[in-house]
Amino acid sequence: MKKVLQACMCLLMVTLFSLNSWGQDVTGKWVTIDDDGTTKKSVVELTEKDGKLYGQVVQLFRGPDEEQNPLCDACPGKKKDTPIKGLEIIWGMTKDGESWDNGSILDPESGKEYSCQLKLNDDGTLDVRGYLGFSLFGRSQTWRRP
Repeated sequence: MKKVLQACMCLLMVTLFSLNSWGQDVTGKWVTIDDDGTTKKSVVELTEKDGKLYGQVVQLFRGPDEEQNPLCDACPGKKKDTPIKGLEIIWGMTKDGESWDNGSILDPESGKEYSCQLKLNDDGTLDVRGYLGFSLFGRSQTWRRP
């Protein structure tokens, strides 16, 4: 009887763990972290619409000597000279198994657009990879929930 009870408890734990990982979702607010791995840059809100994922800057972390509502003066096209706060910086992402892919990300500081991949980690952080051409040639950041 004891072994049956232990097996049931083990099965319950596996089921609860599986449900938790299935319930994880990339939508919501994320704190972007600079390439140094510690400096908070902004909060981006990821939303899903019609099977595609989009991300908009909703908050900036700025020092007292920095412009508090900077414009994206390096951005291309319609985004040029628009406020970074409120700017859509991720668009067109589609779900690809356990990750999101086939979309784009904009670096508001440089104005450059990159292909993008997003992957939710088991610890609840989000790996964000921007690249040109091949994913091998790019850079990654780890974003955290606020």
